[in-house]
Amino acid sequence: MSSFALSLFAFACILGCTLIGMVVSARLPAHHLSDGSKDTVKLGTALIATMAALVLGLLIASAKNHYDKMSDELEHISAKILQLDRVLAAYGPETMETRDILRKGVIFALQQNWPENKNPNISEAIRQPRFDLQALQGKLLRLSPRDDVQRWGQARATHVVTEIADARWLLAQQTETTSLPMLARVLLLSWLMFLFFSFGLFAPRNTTVILVLFFCALSTAGACLLILELDSPHQGLIKLSSEPLRNTLAHLGK
Repeated sequence: MSSFALSLFAFACILGCTLIGMVVSARLPAHHLSDGSKDTVKLGTALIATMAALVLGLLIASAKNHYDKMSDELEHISAKILQLDRVLAAYGPETMETRDILRKGVIFALQQNWPENKNPNISEAIRQPRFDLQALQGKLLRLSPRDDVQRWGQARATHVVTEIADARWLLAQQTETTSLPMLARVLLLSWLMFLFFSFGLFAPRNTTVILVLFFCALSTAGACLLILELDSPHQGLIKLSSEPLRNTLAHLGK
């Protein structure tokens, strides 16, 4: 389920609890809504509101940290790819085919992960098979260096390819995992539903109050959307920027 759909579900649950609270309030006996009852409920809701605020803040911080880590890994991979191209260029013309494979691999990654930015001028490159770093490393190992400079270049290029492979694997692992424990999500939604139920229970039933509670529920669902979007930066409204790879592509082969 998408982040937007989950946030819409949270909004429906929160707003629904508010309306249920208003309906229940109209049917409860008067002594259930006395000042003493209101004061007791206010103490309980204040405790739950504090816990919900803490969990919401922790989830936002965790999701933002997850997003920043993936962004840093992407920038690291982009820098290493450019470094590899420079090392191959220094090696000599024997690496032209390898550099072309590297460039097409970057194009493939851009087209796969950011299809909305597809460039018709490089569409031919995506017909290439999936970028295989092991095959690239094999090409480097099959080079026949003629002097110490080329031997250093071969060793350095092989090392950089290994670093790129490690970073790409780490990025893939972070993509498949979530920084948001399911228990924390369920608890947060449950607490928010209870809070808005209590708001509806004791709130006056008029248009102004209903509109205010509606926008409060919408704002809360917006915070949930922000958390979910930051936790899944390869899809949705908040995506990782393709700029690092595009900048790298602009300098490859030169």
